[in-house]
Amino acid sequence: MRGSRTGRPVMALLDLLGRRGALRLLWELRGEPLNFRALQDACDTNPSLLNTRLKELRSASFVDHDGAGYFLTPRGRELFELMLPLSTWAEQWARGGEPS
Repeated sequence: MRGSRTGRPVMALLDLLGRRGALRLLWELRGEPLNFRALQDACDTNPSLLNTRLKELRSASFVDHDGAGYFLTPRGRELFELMLPLSTWAEQWARGGEPS
């Protein structure tokens, strides 16, 4: 399993999400589907990197594509929802606040 010498899925997931542009791509797909060009503009990235991340995230079943564009799959939406508390925690951490 790439990103994990131990074979632990959480390590593989963190490796995937830690790749440049992966989290941004998931963030930009939180709403309506986006075509490639709109997604490239929203992520402010180059086509090569975007294609690579889309391939990886599609392979992981977080993103898919249809006639309307790229979108989060149910698994991708679940991951996005699971990351929201972490985002809240990170905001508090960045302000120097104490944990709840």
